[in-house]
Amino acid sequence: MPEPKRLTTNFGKPVGDDQNSLTVGSPGYTLISDVHLVEKLAHFNRERIPERVVHAKGAGAHGYFEVTHDVTKYTCAKFLSEIGKKTEVFARFSTVGGEKGSADAERDPRGFAVKFYTEEGNFDMTGNNTPVFFIRDPIKFPDFIHTQKRNPVTNAKDPDAFWDFFSLTPESMHQVTILFSDRGTPKTFRHMDGFGGHAFKWYTQKGDYWWVKWHFKTEQGVQSFTREEAGAMIARDPDHATRDLFESIKKGDFPAWKVHIQVMPPKDAGTYRFDPFDVTKVLPHGDYPLIPLGRMVLNRNPENYFAEVEQSAFCPGNIVPGFAFAPDKMLQARAVFYHDAQRHRLGPNFHLLPINAPKAGVMDNYQRDGAMRTDGNLGGGPNYYPNTFGGPTPDPEAAEPTFDFSGEIGRRPYPKTEDDFVQAGDLFRKVMDNTAREHLVGNIVAHLGNAVKRIQLRQTALFYNADTDYGTRVAGGLGLDAREVARLAGMTQEERVRATS
Repeated sequence: MPEPKRLTTNFGKPVGDDQNSLTVGSPGYTLISDVHLVEKLAHFNRERIPERVVHAKGAGAHGYFEVTHDVTKYTCAKFLSEIGKKTEVFARFSTVGGEKGSADAERDPRGFAVKFYTEEGNFDMTGNNTPVFFIRDPIKFPDFIHTQKRNPVTNAKDPDAFWDFFSLTPESMHQVTILFSDRGTPKTFRHMDGFGGHAFKWYTQKGDYWWVKWHFKTEQGVQSFTREEAGAMIARDPDHATRDLFESIKKGDFPAWKVHIQVMPPKDAGTYRFDPFDVTKVLPHGDYPLIPLGRMVLNRNPENYFAEVEQSAFCPGNIVPGFAFAPDKMLQARAVFYHDAQRHRLGPNFHLLPINAPKAGVMDNYQRDGAMRTDGNLGGGPNYYPNTFGGPTPDPEAAEPTFDFSGEIGRRPYPKTEDDFVQAGDLFRKVMDNTAREHLVGNIVAHLGNAVKRIQLRQTALFYNADTDYGTRVAGGLGLDAREVARLAGMTQEERVRATS
């Protein structure tokens, strides 16, 4: 039988008694010189790092990605360089708007983030279980997220704020339609697809490039809850999806996804019928079919949730040679401010935490010091560049190939090459069956019915613009005058806002 472990302080001093504080007298007065007591309580006060503003509640697992098809014509990324090549990954799934204690079955998009530990550094695929998003300009993001949080007076969820924002933001229509379908309540994290959402630039060493989107297709099959089933699961087990992912891996039923890409040639981007970098829209598969790329398997649970899941930090700015950014305002802002969020949440050296550190030992730069510097702080070499003391130098071969791009500086909306209702209407008419349409309308009515009537009218007019039957059904469910909804739908957005304010 192994020797029992000896309890110590954080600095190794053996602890003689962990049940009784050091006092003068009995019970007496506690001594501030009880170093073990002070250390224990001080650490307890600091056990909770700041909660993520979004994606607060999540589950994660380790696994691998394997290349199954040759894509070297599209990229020089080494981890995609040959069929059969495997790369270690860590995936985190999450709800988006809820707090850390929220239920897994709440109606919410699901985060779908994958960290690839490649030989050229970490690549993070940060997406959702939906291929589009609510907004396409990052300046709207704080406002959007505020509407999903608690009212500053009542501290309760606020359906008026929720629907007021969406009714004033027509570009949200496609994602709202997906969210209020049954896809807004996935059965588990294993039973949902994942999407990168944004297009990225993939390039080769010759300088050829393409615009590429990631698609992860679950091998378990897409399964979702109805509104009633989700409500029952919230009451029965608010952590059901977290538990399901852990238990499935524990028993050897490893979840897996087939990984595909969509590829747009660069010549198409300037002439396509809408902006292909608009994250509120999908690229139709008829125009750009899925191309198989690889397979992701999750086969190892975390040994410690806090160390591996809570401290994991993802950012779309983490890319490797062979990948670059697209002219997409949302992507460009995310690439910068996800890192900023992690510095606030975890500290300036969050990249040194084992779950976030590159596995290949490729990190070498001049960024030193700061709180929680846990390595050798890069030793005694120079901490400036240029230098003549053998410090790391830039590699010109790692530079992204250039391409022409020009325009005037200014604040301007996306061009109206395709309106914000076409794809939402197509989803309602062409993709959903009768049952899916019934569930969609029922889910919207149950939620939108909690908002004030003027917001109901304004939002229902947007549904009507996407599809007349869509809007008419929602109006009927809410008890609204269908003629009034149709009248509002015929107005401009500015006129509609004035008429319902």
